[in-house]
Amino acid sequence: MKTQQYFTLKGVQLNNNCPECYSNEGLELTFKQKFVENMFYKAITENTKYDMHCNICKTDIFPIRWTDDIEQVVNYQKRAVTPKPKSLKLKQAGWLFIIIDILLLITVILFATGVISF
Repeated sequence: MKTQQYFTLKGVQLNNNCPECYSNEGLELTFKQKFVENMFYKAITENTKYDMHCNICKTDIFPIRWTDDIEQVVNYQKRAVTPKPKSLKLKQAGWLFIIIDILLLITVILFATGVISF
């Protein structure tokens, strides 16, 4: 039930020529950061990724097709983007699990020391 998603940190329109259709109006660079959610917690990780898409010819532009100019712009934009800090938020089920574990641990310790007997 663990889901891994990415949320958009920043989207940038580039003025470089698309390597596929040679248009200089459609390139878009998107930076995304990983978001993990399961039954017990939600977390933002440090993992980021980026992808480039041309809105004119509707194709994804992979790094193998980048020109030197595109690569310089991408490197600049990588330095300019600031990812959100790593975080963790427990859900209600996570807190319930921790509380039950603490109560069980206290019961076992009290039983072992002889304070509680059945």
